[in-house]
This record gives sequence, structure tokens and C-alpha cells, in this order.
Amino acid sequence: MKRRSALVGSLAAMAAATTGRADTPVDLQLVLAVDVSRSIDEVEAELQRRGYVEALTSDRVIDAILSGEHRRIALCYTEWAGTHYQAVVIDWSVIDSAAGARRFAEKLAEAPRQSQSWTAIGAALVHAGQRFEASGFTSKRRVIDVSGDGRTNDGPPAEIVRDKLAAMGIVINGLPVMMNRTNFGRPPDLTLDKYYEENVIGGPGSFMIVADNFDHFGRAVRTKLVREISSIEGTLPSQA
Repeated sequence: MKRRSALVGSLAAMAAATTGRADTPVDLQLVLAVDVSRSIDEVEAELQRRGYVEALTSDRVIDAILSGEHRRIALCYTEWAGTHYQAVVIDWSVIDSAAGARRFAEKLAEAPRQSQSWTAIGAALVHAGQRFEASGFTSKRRVIDVSGDGRTNDGPPAEIVRDKLAAMGIVINGLPVMMNRTNFGRPPDLTLDKYYEENVIGGPGSFMIVADNFDHFGRAVRTKLVREISSIEGTLPSQA
């Protein structure tokens, strides 16, 4: 309970924080928050990581990045599992060209992967929200892109954190991965998309893209990145 209160309370401190430095303007500050809980096996983890690598270097995503007023975005890649594990894999980086996207993707492809217990979407959102506090950038839009294959079973409720972040002007978009297989002996979660819709996504224009499984994950990521970078608004769930 103390851990849960401390996580949620840290958002209040973030909201009150101020800075006097001159930050670099970008069209979007985007945190990719990626599930690495143990329900994702090694094959699925490889498909997940490859999905982000390939999406970030696709022509459609590059065109979306270059279509904005400043022709650049700031990107941060994090991974999460239970309340004990939220990690920054690649910190804030400017993506302003195909070469810049390729450098980011290469770092991501080479970064080691971890697998941890539990699923704490609320804690992951707290950690992702804190990344904006001292990003060094300023933008009209701040977005958290959270993906995962399960619902919260540890830490603060996702909807409580979601509401606090949305009140701060941060948009949370979702990418639930629907798995038609057992998970540690439990039956498949056939309503994970509904859970994300009701408890995870939030803020003006928030949306989610559903991946049927990890084989379709890369396509879903690419569709989602184009939509959120281009700021195509919509509140209804969408299928990749």
C-alpha cells in the first residue's frame, strides 16, 4: 500500500515541478512503454522488439515525423513489468530524419532484453509520465504509448494513474496484444482490449490499436506510430 501511494503521489510532485531552462521545441514527446513481463516468451519478445525496430525505420513513420511544424519528435523507450521494474532502455532522443530513426532503431536492436514478474500498468504509466519532467524538450503534445499482453495485477490501478496523467495534459494510447493461448495456466484474456479501452487509454484524442498476436505486432506498431505522430484524432478502438 505504501509503495502504491508513493507511486501515485510522485505524479503530484511532477505536476508541481517547474523549470527555468530553455527547452528544444519538437512536434511530439513520445514515451514508448513496453511490457516485458514473463507472460511474454522469448519468441514473442523477439517479435515485439523487432516490431518496434522495423516500425521506427519505415517510410510511413519517417514521413509522419517530417510532416510536423518542427519536422522532429523526441522519443524515449522504456520497459516495464511489476512495480519493482521500470527501466529506460533508450533515453530521450531527437528523431528528425531517416538516419536519426535508424540510429535509434540500431541502439534498440542491440539493447539487452530482460524478463520480469508481474504486470503493473499503473506503475509503468507513473514512470513514463515522470520522463517528461526533465526531458529537455517542449511540445504541444505529450504521449505515452503503452503496449502489453495482460491487465494490471500489481501496483496502483491503471485507471487512477491514467486519470491523473490525463489531467496534466498527457495522452495515453494503448496497444493490447490479444493472445489466444493459456497464460501460466490461466485461460486467454479475450477482453483485454476492453480493459485497455476502459482503464488504460485516456486524454484528448486517445486511441488504441489491437494486435491479434505478436506475429501481427509490427504492423500494429507501425499503424499506431503513424497515427499518433500525425496527431490523427480518434477515441474509438481501431484494428491494425
